[in-house]
Amino acid sequence: MRAAQITALDGPDAVRVADVAEPSADEAVVIDVHAAGVAFPDALLTRGLYQYKPDVPFTPGAEVAGVVRSAPAGAHVRAGDRVLGLTMLSGGMAEVVALPADRVFALPHAVSFEAGAGILFNDLTVHFALRTRGRLAKGETVLVHGAAGGIGTSALRLAPALGASRTIAVVSTEEKAEIARAAGASEVVLADGFRDAVKELTDGRGVDIVLDPVGGDRFTDSLRSLAVGGRLLVVGFTGGDIPTVKVNRLLLNNVDVIGAGWGAWTFSHPGYLQEQWAELQPLLASGAVPAPQPQVYPLEQAAQAIASLENRSAKGKVVLKLR
Repeated sequence: MRAAQITALDGPDAVRVADVAEPSADEAVVIDVHAAGVAFPDALLTRGLYQYKPDVPFTPGAEVAGVVRSAPAGAHVRAGDRVLGLTMLSGGMAEVVALPADRVFALPHAVSFEAGAGILFNDLTVHFALRTRGRLAKGETVLVHGAAGGIGTSALRLAPALGASRTIAVVSTEEKAEIARAAGASEVVLADGFRDAVKELTDGRGVDIVLDPVGGDRFTDSLRSLAVGGRLLVVGFTGGDIPTVKVNRLLLNNVDVIGAGWGAWTFSHPGYLQEQWAELQPLLASGAVPAPQPQVYPLEQAAQAIASLENRSAKGKVVLKLR
């Protein structure tokens, strides 16, 4: 089968498409992959900067959409079913994957394979952050950093369905502002000076939740943008720098800084993935949560697709088309 391979830890330019052996089907659901999601950890993996450090060469990719080729007896899916699947760490950017049944999910018929490949990694992360860690309540306001990226557009799509009455998107350029608006943002502000813009938009109150996959030098102003009792959700550090917290800032307005590490949570909470999908699948099937509108690259351009996450030129979710 064809697969994208990280052949050296020199960055996205070291990604090549190669012929590799198909995975073993022993007690696994075998999926013919039509599309695979691309995420920021894939860019980190190309440089050996992620906490998971497989030996090269290896195939990146954490999420897929495709058709079941075969499934073990008693599985909840069968041959011919349209499905989504999570590898969680690597192996997804390949024409065939083999996954445990508990990491395979029925794909709603209204959702294309390309859109489907952009759902699980980001939407389940955002659902976990807002619902489980952030305790999002009906009527609250959510501020989203990196709002034109995969996690950001996912947050803008999901937050209203999970109870938010207002979403404020933070972006770096006017071009990215259009992406955030298309994803459903109530208001959009530029990163430069966002704290003052948020203060004005909220009449000085601040926001209830900040969802931050960026980190870096905007962290302190994010804390200052919280309302009393607000929560800052730490989702990642695409900005590169890992910020620190002066805890006296937490006392002043009784605010929280909360880690939202979805992957680690799923490994320590068996059954959590299926609980999440039981809530999200009906929302996607009904259209209450719109499917993502990803940037689609052919498998042969896997290097460019991954590079777009590293250089932050990606517009929304990035997906590879394999079939």
